[in-house]
Amino acid sequence: MSQSSKHARAIRGVDATISAFAAGGPVLIHDATDREGEVDLVYPAAPVVPADVARMRNDAGGLVCVALSDAICEAWALPFKQELLDHPAGADHELGYDERSSFSITVNHRDTFTGITDEDRALTISELGAAAGRIAREHVVAGDGASEAIATDAERFAEQFRAPGHVHLLRGAPDLLDDRAGHTELGLALAEAADVEPAVVVCEMLDDETGGALTPTAARAYADRHGFPYVEGSELIARLG
Repeated sequence: MSQSSKHARAIRGVDATISAFAAGGPVLIHDATDREGEVDLVYPAAPVVPADVARMRNDAGGLVCVALSDAICEAWALPFKQELLDHPAGADHELGYDERSSFSITVNHRDTFTGITDEDRALTISELGAAAGRIAREHVVAGDGASEAIATDAERFAEQFRAPGHVHLLRGAPDLLDDRAGHTELGLALAEAADVEPAVVVCEMLDDETGGALTPTAARAYADRHGFPYVEGSELIARLG
C-alpha cells in the first residue's frame, strides 16, 4: 500500500462519489458481501494517466480492466470472450457469484510498444475512454434511432487498437443495474450519473498480507487516508438502479 497521508477524512455516499467521478477522480466501490465481496478502485477511463495505473498496480493489485457500455461494445462489435472460445474450457462457465462473466477481448493502443508499462496502459485506457465518448456523442445526436443510424464499425476500432493486448475489456449489461450488479455495471452506472464517458477502469483491491480480497473495513481506511470516496454497491443500486 502507498504511504498514508497525514490527514484522514471520510468521504461517503452516492453524491460525493458522483462528484469525485465527474471531476475525474477515483472512487472505491464494494459490490456486496453476498456477491464477489470485493472492493474495486474505479476511475473514469478518459482522464487516466500513468500515475493512476501505478496506483492500481501498487495499491490495488488486481486486474486492470476497462468496462464499456453495451452500446459502445455493440458499435465496435466487441463480443464476450466466452463467445470466441472454441475450447472445452469455455463450454461450462459456472461462477459462484453470477450467471456470467463480463470479459471481452484484450487490447493495446496501436501507439504502444509492449503495452504493459504504466505509460502504455494509460494510453490504451485513456484513448478507449476518449473513443467511447465520441461514440456516445454520436448516439446522442442520432437520438432514439441510434442503433440504426450508427453502423457497427469494428474496422474503426481496429484502426486505433490491436488485440490481443494488456488491457482487459469488460462488456456491460444492456440495462446496467437492472440486469446485473457487478463492478462493471456499478462503475458504468456511476459514469452515467456523473455525465462522463461510458468507459471506466476497475481494479480489485487485494490484501498484501493475506493475498485475499481487501476487506471493506481496510478499504474504507485506505479511502480515508487518501481522501477518496467509498460507496457500497447497494447505495448505488438504490439511487441509480
